[in-house]
Amino acid sequence: MKTNSLAQWVINILFVLISGLCLVPFLLLFSSSITDEQSIIQHGYSLIPSQLSFESYRFLFRDSMMIVHAYGISILVTVAGTLVSLIVISLLAYPISRKDMPLRNILSFFVFFTMLFNGGLVPTYLVYTHIFDIKNTIWALIIPGLLLNAFYVILMRTFFTISVPTPVIESAYMDGAGEFRIFYQIVLPLSLPVLATVGLFQTIHYWNDWFNGLIYITDSKLYSIQNLLNRILLDIQYLKNNAQDSNQLEQMAAIPSEGVRMAIAVMGVIPILVAYPFFQKYFVKGLTVGAVKG
Repeated sequence: MKTNSLAQWVINILFVLISGLCLVPFLLLFSSSITDEQSIIQHGYSLIPSQLSFESYRFLFRDSMMIVHAYGISILVTVAGTLVSLIVISLLAYPISRKDMPLRNILSFFVFFTMLFNGGLVPTYLVYTHIFDIKNTIWALIIPGLLLNAFYVILMRTFFTISVPTPVIESAYMDGAGEFRIFYQIVLPLSLPVLATVGLFQTIHYWNDWFNGLIYITDSKLYSIQNLLNRILLDIQYLKNNAQDSNQLEQMAAIPSEGVRMAIAVMGVIPILVAYPFFQKYFVKGLTVGAVKG
């Protein structure tokens, strides 16, 4: 008993140390964002700010309404995109998980095929802008490349096959339930782990996505927080590289560019850190089931 207790303590201490090491990069990131620019240039990055300064955040929040609006766009796109993608993915994964589904193997092949090949950026851009005409719309941040992920379809299909008992579905048929009622009232409630896992992945993808905004959005009113912060960073670099007279050079030197980079990363990651604990209890179980059989 004493040996087991000692081993348990060693394991607990080891995991605490590993968890602490995982926090170090974020602490360094946050510390650098509140460190004076000249101090970073002279002494480099450190976990404890040598000279405290919130100038980076003051610079970013000069137009606070613009930041708030961009956060609103990101939250809307993330929530709507995650919900719609879960609906679409589950509606495709469930039929191909059923052994009595006609054309099941053909549909599964098409899903798997998209994991290996795609049409490329130019054809994709032309389809979304000229055929679907979603450029400079909120759908441009939801649909392209994010709405339906083949890997998540395979993951959810595997969960449905393993974790949803066939006798339960058959008994529901005998009681007169239709396909949609079985799906919404029986299959989905039994599939919360995989839904939470895929939902977390989709939430992270939507929140961190900046590429779709870069390609399809030119209207500043539709900038997500990632696109807005990326645009601010590019503007700072452009102004610094193209400053000509001494006044412009002095103004550019006053911009805390290193601190702004770190502050941008902090502002982007905090919402995900807040959302993660709500998914955590389902996360490990969903991944474990998905790893059993592909």
